[in-house]
Amino acid sequence: MIAICPNPYRDIKLEITEKIEKMLSEEGFETCICPVFADSDDAVLPAGKDCISIEEAAPECSLAVVIGGDGTILSVARSIHNYEIPIIGINLGTKGFMAGIEKDQLEIVAEAAKGNVRYGRRMKLDTRVIRNGECVCADCALNDAVIHGYGDCINITASCCGDVITDFSGDGIVVATPTGSTGYSMSAGGPIVEPDAENIIISPICPHAIWARSFVLAPDKKIEVTIRRLHDRRAYLSVDGNSVCDLENGDILQIGRSEHYTVMAAPENKSFFEITYSKLK
Repeated sequence: MIAICPNPYRDIKLEITEKIEKMLSEEGFETCICPVFADSDDAVLPAGKDCISIEEAAPECSLAVVIGGDGTILSVARSIHNYEIPIIGINLGTKGFMAGIEKDQLEIVAEAAKGNVRYGRRMKLDTRVIRNGECVCADCALNDAVIHGYGDCINITASCCGDVITDFSGDGIVVATPTGSTGYSMSAGGPIVEPDAENIIISPICPHAIWARSFVLAPDKKIEVTIRRLHDRRAYLSVDGNSVCDLENGDILQIGRSEHYTVMAAPENKSFFEITYSKLK
């Protein structure tokens, strides 16, 4: 079973979805349509077609074809967190670093269905918010975990295995995977890292300290980010762009490599450097 996962706000009238469904059917593949972000009344879904959620399809699914931008891909990846189902993305967003193909390259989807593409396993990060010794929030990030103030400057201390890495006041901090290095981390001044690498990237957001710079750490490191002197200011944690929880003074965000991976498929004839150069120039 191949799941076709369109964002109906990107794939208007689901024209690309129907092209892919027809192409795969002609190749002899069974498909199902699993719309993403389609729970609102103005979402346009295929007339006369049965749709199911990607969570329902996952146990029988061999490939997920995601049609949209990076946010759509992240949503699908979160939904199939417990399954290493290959994902191939068709970029209908802006930059689309996670998407392997553009909308004029739909023939590659058939090659992906046949297994004639390159696969990469992307590391993820487990996150836990510890408050007064108890875990109040747990999640897993493919892209990043971001602590940010609600328009206020906040004080942050980041430590690795008990040693302080950086301590500063600023807008927040990004802890990213290599996959997330081309997202908010890059905008915050962090390095671009090959997505198949395994590293933890820490990037301060608008720090009020000239010494606060990005760090690239080994994947087995244990990170703790502590919120200090919050007082009447507010801050929150966002994992892969989802607002997860509000933070309180003294909360500790614990981050480490997850045992789970996301499998991404990409054309054999395009390297990460070629894709990145074309999107950034």
